[in-house]
This record gives sequence, C-alpha cells and structure tokens, in this order.
Amino acid sequence: MSGTFRRLACTVTVATQAVLVPAPAAAQPAAPTPPRSVSRLLTDLQQLYRQTEQATETYNATAEQLTKQRAVVSRLDGELARARLDLQDSRTDAGRLARQQYQSTGGLGSFARLLLAPDPEQALDEGHVLGRLARERARKVSRLTGAEKRHDALARAARTALDTQLTLADRQRAQRDAVRAKLADVERLLAGLTPQQLAAVTTLEQRDVAQAQQKLTTAGALPTARAASPAGRRAVGYAMAQLGKPYAWGTQGPASYDCSGLTSQAWGHAGTAIPRTSQEQWKRLTHVPLTGLRPGDLVVYFPEATHVALYVGDGKVVQAPRPGARVTVSPLASYPVLGAVRPDQAPATDPR
Repeated sequence: MSGTFRRLACTVTVATQAVLVPAPAAAQPAAPTPPRSVSRLLTDLQQLYRQTEQATETYNATAEQLTKQRAVVSRLDGELARARLDLQDSRTDAGRLARQQYQSTGGLGSFARLLLAPDPEQALDEGHVLGRLARERARKVSRLTGAEKRHDALARAARTALDTQLTLADRQRAQRDAVRAKLADVERLLAGLTPQQLAAVTTLEQRDVAQAQQKLTTAGALPTARAASPAGRRAVGYAMAQLGKPYAWGTQGPASYDCSGLTSQAWGHAGTAIPRTSQEQWKRLTHVPLTGLRPGDLVVYFPEATHVALYVGDGKVVQAPRPGARVTVSPLASYPVLGAVRPDQAPATDPR
C-alpha cells in the first residue's frame, strides 16, 4: 500500500506542480478547506479503489460477452455463406426444371398418349418413369423453397447478432471511460496528500487489516492446514510465479493482471476453465466455508463480489490488489470477505 501511494502521489504531484500558474495579486485567497482526518482519507481512498474495481469487473463482463458474440456473428456469417451457395444451386435446378417443363408442354397429354399407344404396357412403363420424374421435380421445388426460407432466417439472425455486437461494443467503450474516470479520481486524491499523510494512511490500513485478520483467527473462521488438490497446486504455482507483476485493469497476463484476470488464468493453466469475472466466479463456482479452504480456492470480497484472490495457505492469499499495486501475497482479511469458492469441485459432489 505504501509503495502504491508513494508512486502514484509522486507522479501526479510532479505533473501538478509543472502546470501551476500563480494567481493574480488582486485575487482573494480561497477559504482554506478543513483537512481530512487520516481515517477519512483512508475511507475515501478505499471507496475509490472499490468503485474502480467494480467498474473494471463490469467492463470485463462486457468484454467476455463481446468475445462470445463475435464468435456467434462469425458462425452465422459462415452458415449464411453456405446457405447462399445452396440457394444458388437450388435456383439453378429450378431453372433447369422450368425449361424442361416448357419444352414438354406441346403434343398430347399423358392420358391420351396411353390410350393411343401401339403398346399400352410400354406406355404404362413410361408413365412410371414420368411419375418418378415428377416426384424428383417436386423435390427440387421443395428444396428451393426450403433453401429460400433458411437463407432468409439466417440473414435475419446474422443482422440481429451484428446489432447485438455493436451494442456491446458501445457499452464496452462507455465502461472503459468509467474506469478511466475512477482512476483519475484516485490520482487526484493521492496528488493532494503530503508524504506524512501517505505514511499515516498506510499505517492505518495495515493496522485495520491486522485487526480484521486477528478477528477471523479469534472467531475460528480461518482454515486449518489442508492439502491442495493437484489442480489447486498447479493454480497456486502459476499465481505465485506472477508475483511482482503490475495490476492493470482489464488484463489477464502475462505482463499484468487485474484481480479476476489472475485467478482465471491461474486455474486455466491448471486445466480448469472458470468464469472471467469475480461476480461470475462467485455465482457459478462451488461455495465452501472459510474453515474448509484449501490452497487454490478463491476468496471473494465485498458484498458485490467485486474482488477476488487465490488462497495459498497459512491464512494468506495471492492477489492483484488494485491500480498502482503489484501481484503480492497478503493476509486473507485484506478486504471485507464475502465468502469462498472452489473451482475444481462440482456442487453435486461437495462433501460439506
């Protein structure tokens, strides 16, 4: 935390000082703003970080929807192209059939030819052949009708899918702008802090985390030592190999991660695909009590499930904490705990 605050504050403070212009001598000085307490500063920063991460996870969910929708559009485009070729072939067959019918309209009808034929039996045989031809022509007409209907249905579906894709892309851009605005709010607040305030905020946050961790310990809510599953060990190994890499919103590695980007990639490399966002991880994975945690399980934070970390044992998690920070090992109680989930266990076989 302290390194995060100092890095961001120094960067923004230097930029702010570079553009300051002295006020005209005649201007009346503004009334001084009462200084905020250290606890208030910490609360404000935590609120901004939480809002930023919530906006990030919303952006991530839309990005995942957009990826899936692009696949739908691509599939429908391929089906539509094949339907166009099929329709073209059907129309070619229908044109050939129309020419044949036109050329055979002259002369006697089939019943008259049968009555006047020198060999009625042979005429009957020819009639069977004509019947087969008629049925074949009926099939060609039916195929043309079906091809036209399929082509039209696919064309409508493709247009709808493309409209959905464009809507998602617009939503993603708006959510991207919302994340950037929240990050700017964080930077502005940090830029106004003195080194003494930064140090005091860091100390207060560390004290609060220690107290929260102790509270879980006293309540017997922290897990006892449990062995990880083979996949859990692989997930922990991957996450620990990312230590020191920066947090960056909307990223899934390998150079940087956001919180759910780290957990989803860790389990993906362990051979188990899990949802991209913390909300979906909380919603769709098997819930386990904190006392039953084993390494590799995910700890989800805040009532809205907007942050997630990977449990590594001994009451600690590995996580991509927030903007300006790096992947690190932290106490499990670094943030308000919502609950925990297990990626490699289906609800139906949960032994709890």
